[in-house]
Amino acid sequence: NITYNALDRHLTNGNKNKAAFIWLGEDGSERVFTYGRLAQMVNRFANGLKSLGVNKGDRVIIYMPLSPEGAIAMLACARIGAVHSVVYAGFSVGSLRGRILDGQAKVVITADVGYRRGNEVDLKGICDDSVADLDLVEHVVVWSRKGAPENPGPKDVDFDQLMAESSIDCPAEEMDSEDPLFILYTSGTTGTPKGVVHVHGGYMVGTYYHFKTFWDVKDDDVFWCTSDIGWVVGHSYIVYAPLVAGATTVFREGAIDYPHPGVFYEIIEKYGVNVIFTAPTLLRMLMRYGEEYPQKYNLKSLRFLTCAGEPLNPEALKWTYEHICGSGEWGHIVDNWWQTETGGPCLGTSATMPVKPGRVGRALPGASLDIVDREGQPITEPDKGGFLVITRPFPHFYRTVFGDPERYAKDWNTIPGVYLTGDVALRDADGYYMVVGRADDVLNVAGHRIGSAEVESALVSHPAVAEAAVIGKPDELRGEIIKAFVTLRMGQEPSDEMVAALKLHVRNELGPIAVPAELEFMPTLPKTRSGKIMRRLLKAYELGIDPGDITTLEE
Repeated sequence: NITYNALDRHLTNGNKNKAAFIWLGEDGSERVFTYGRLAQMVNRFANGLKSLGVNKGDRVIIYMPLSPEGAIAMLACARIGAVHSVVYAGFSVGSLRGRILDGQAKVVITADVGYRRGNEVDLKGICDDSVADLDLVEHVVVWSRKGAPENPGPKDVDFDQLMAESSIDCPAEEMDSEDPLFILYTSGTTGTPKGVVHVHGGYMVGTYYHFKTFWDVKDDDVFWCTSDIGWVVGHSYIVYAPLVAGATTVFREGAIDYPHPGVFYEIIEKYGVNVIFTAPTLLRMLMRYGEEYPQKYNLKSLRFLTCAGEPLNPEALKWTYEHICGSGEWGHIVDNWWQTETGGPCLGTSATMPVKPGRVGRALPGASLDIVDREGQPITEPDKGGFLVITRPFPHFYRTVFGDPERYAKDWNTIPGVYLTGDVALRDADGYYMVVGRADDVLNVAGHRIGSAEVESALVSHPAVAEAAVIGKPDELRGEIIKAFVTLRMGQEPSDEMVAALKLHVRNELGPIAVPAELEFMPTLPKTRSGKIMRRLLKAYELGIDPGDITTLEE
């Protein structure tokens, strides 16, 4: 049982009074949870779930904001052997209801509201609509942040009252290492969410290993992961691996540039943050605000900053290295690649390896990857693109697709004998990989395959550009043309001259075949709540078609 190593072990090894979680709110509020206090709260909530009839193997949906209560709910489920499935707070009624039905959840845990950019996000209303007429859901546990509700629903149970009525003693349920820990739904190639199943033993071993060795998190370090518990990064590196390691973790609800653009740096300085896990999108947002903000704060505690979620373009790496990491005087920045399915990193650049801008790094210990063509033949020629595959599983690799083992088998059988990641990559003579982007993000211009990430990186390397996204637009003559959407840095203005300058820049960087035929300036680009640019939405906007599900869209 992963909670034994995440909690019980620390009650007798000197960590009992050490801060496990430091939670921050947008309004400046702070809550600190020691390992001792956290263990008691997890036990209370675990007993509360038992009193509601939740048993080993039952599924529980968690629809909570980024909060200690959300993490406590996850740990309490694991404590009693129940299988949690966290749904990102803000997903639509349809998305939440679909996950409840697919997982056949017995209990749903939610909050009345979340907070983002000073606004309330109505979670309970979405939850109520999602469970309407669902007899399989027996109870809805509600964390009431605004006080007791006036008209609780017939299935509603008060979170705090459930805690108050429960004992602080709850031994961890004995689990097999292959027993499921959680289901996390991720986008699948078929368009229907894919219920990725991770298990207690292997997931714990792999995520902890990379936390201690790849990111070199030391016993006295303060760690900050800017993700959310609704994503795999938050599962692995807000909740589980840091607790197993006995670390102190900072996390913050809300937008990282609210109420002012210096919040990110303010937190590093105030809490002496040593290691950060973030996303390239956040770094590009900080770039847009300019170097005047990091110059206002003491960032010298920061030893290691790592990125994942999408390719880290060289310009963002260079800017972060200079302005956040002190040009290497105190900090180091690296990239890494992984997926919901892998649970933890597979490719990366460790602190002892030379960094190659634009390259994510080499295969990390335990991970076996390759690049193959459509027939599954390995591509050995340096810098020739192909499909990124995993050639054998590892401890923290997912075990199945919940309720659909045939879909899991298909992941291994599309190209027989290897797991198809869905990404396109290339590898240089030193074994460094460049992940170009999703296979469906590869553009085909006049028969030439061009990665959207390559063109985007070229655009962002121009000093006037903050962010860029490109799509393929149907063209009768060339099959597709490249259309670019660009957000300029503060102080830069859109103009015909700017369009010409950016096209020339891409030509100089990548050659004429990669020059966008069309370029449009936008004040901001559509992103998911986890920070990934929604090219699909841009394409729908451009072609005038239905964008489909936009529940992951930020604002």
